[in-house]
Amino acid sequence: MNISDLLINDKEQVSLNDLFLDEASKQQFVQLIKEHSYIEELHQYGLPVNNKIMLHGSTGCGKTTTAKAIATSLGKNIMILNLSNIICSRIGETSQNIKMVFDKARKEKAVLFLDEFDQIGKTRSVDDKDVGEMRRLVNTMIQLIDYYPEDALLICATNHESFIDPALLRRFQLSIGFTMPTPDVLDGYYDQLLSRFPANIQQIPRKYGISFAEARDYAFTTVKKALIQEIELRGTPVEA
Repeated sequence: MNISDLLINDKEQVSLNDLFLDEASKQQFVQLIKEHSYIEELHQYGLPVNNKIMLHGSTGCGKTTTAKAIATSLGKNIMILNLSNIICSRIGETSQNIKMVFDKARKEKAVLFLDEFDQIGKTRSVDDKDVGEMRRLVNTMIQLIDYYPEDALLICATNHESFIDPALLRRFQLSIGFTMPTPDVLDGYYDQLLSRFPANIQQIPRKYGISFAEARDYAFTTVKKALIQEIELRGTPVEA
């Protein structure tokens, strides 16, 4: 299989300042970016650079966007691989595909983002039909992580950290949690999303207790409905 067929093509440019993170998490990412910006200077003192990061927590709360923001800040290419899309019954083929992606990321000194990482962790379940094959896949992933070079960056994400084998989790130097946004944080996110639209359209009812992804989908659906209604009433497009 061609590597390009495995990866998700996402060229969105995101700044760290565009993220809605708690201050503690944001400072961890700022430190991570600084370490990679001064990697040669740190190596002169024999200091290792953190380059294996686990992002865990609620779905739709910014894990993928954060990975893209880190890549943008470092001026690195990001390679996005959703593990649930490539794990198949032919475990040997799955291992080979994962190796190809790691090799490409290593050569390009890229940011490799593995989404739904728990798909690997679940392979050690006793319910699997072929536990031996699945264990070999986990061992392959452990070896790939262990030998991933410091001048590249591995970021993994999961909604179910407890599903992941502890032997895999121990490979990550940083583990950062993502939780559902508070009403105040969502208000800031709504303000950012709606700022491009006419003032009267911005005054939509706001939903809370939902993720950033859900808020975005809800806001844009509501805005589109309001804009279309105005267009139909006026018979002309609404001015931006």
